[in-house]
Amino acid sequence: MRKLLVAGIALLVLLGAFSHWNHRNVHPAPGVLAPDAPVQVNLDDGARLQHGDVTLATHAHFDITARVLSRKDYSWGADAELIPLDLALGWGRMSDSDVLAKIDISQSGRFYYWHVREFPIPRREIERSSANMHMIPADAGVKRQLEQVREGQVVHIEGFLVDASRADGWHWKTSMTRDDTGAGACELIYVEQVNVAAP
Repeated sequence: MRKLLVAGIALLVLLGAFSHWNHRNVHPAPGVLAPDAPVQVNLDDGARLQHGDVTLATHAHFDITARVLSRKDYSWGADAELIPLDLALGWGRMSDSDVLAKIDISQSGRFYYWHVREFPIPRREIERSSANMHMIPADAGVKRQLEQVREGQVVHIEGFLVDASRADGWHWKTSMTRDDTGAGACELIYVEQVNVAAP
């Protein structure tokens, strides 16, 4: 029995180490890695998609190439089933290692937080060139790809900005602009394609 317990603990440690290795941070050299702002094409009459018991109303086609500033995985609750992870993404000078070295970044409770002692770039540029984005994988293959994304990588994501709702009245609205901050400022993305662009 003792040997079985030791073997079980050893297996858990190995699995934890493997997961940590797979999600280890990437540390790119200085320089702007993702120069362009996200491309959004608003839809006048977007499709409605069914994702389990959740209805997704599409409002815009969304195309973004950005650096992963942070990632947060969620595994508990109905929200986690729909949105298993959030990515804090940065573009423009918010993809430059020299700038990011002066900004403390974290995620918690579906929010992205940043803190500086001294601004390396203007505050408004930080706000308009980074965002916390909620990822809804279109299928199991996209989910597996998202699970491999690591902090520091540049990723290309295509899909739709959506509002999510259930018949019981629950709903979650997406942001439709990069100019907002605080509650309601996160994008809710139905992800159809994700690729690591670099490194």
